Amino acid sequence: MNFIKSYIDELKEALDDLSEDVIEHVLDILHVARMDNQQVFILGNGGSAATASHFVCDLGKNTRVQGAPNFRVTGLTDNIALFSALANDEGYENVFVEQLGNYLQPNDVVIGISTSGNSENVINAIQFAKSVGAKAIGFTGFNSGELGSLTDVDLHVSSYSIEHVEDIHLVLEHLITKGLREKAMEMVIKDSSLAILADLTLEEEKSSLK
Repeated sequence: MNFIKSYIDELKEALDDLSEDVIEHVLDILHVARMDNQQVFILGNGGSAATASHFVCDLGKNTRVQGAPNFRVTGLTDNIALFSALANDEGYENVFVEQLGNYLQPNDVVIGISTSGNSENVINAIQFAKSVGAKAIGFTGFNSGELGSLTDVDLHVSSYSIEHVEDIHLVLEHLITKGLREKAMEMVIKDSSLAILADLTLEEEKSSLK
């Protein structure tokens, strides 16, 4: 029982240490990417690969709002044939960078997820992203590793427990998904209100000319 309480208490502490400003920054970057029709690529290894796939699913489906563009989001962990071919022929450290080389454009967004922040294939992908002028977001834990210093924004979980870090990375992707959906809804409502106001103003101007 003490282990259960300890796990939950430590998880709460790590959640409390999250920076709302950093999360808001990530929301802004992704909202702009959505509105500007930029691509988003998400990648990670092991449990972080599962989080990457989950994030791709949620961004692609659960952010949809009528009147707003959909996300152009791609996971780099899900095509096992391509993934294993690249690992076999180009080296595991290049499985992500080789995929990005086919598609990545300036101002696209690459999200690298690594508990330690030191996964070589993730770091290579982020370095490539920066070299072509794409934006880079990191999801890290531990001491952020090399990944934290490479990214434009580092969503860091202040824990050395791999389980806690992966737990909170999943919480963050859900929070971000919900936040992006709400941003899009607010934008659509605002645009609709402005359109209605413009129509009313035009009608008033027409009436005054009669």
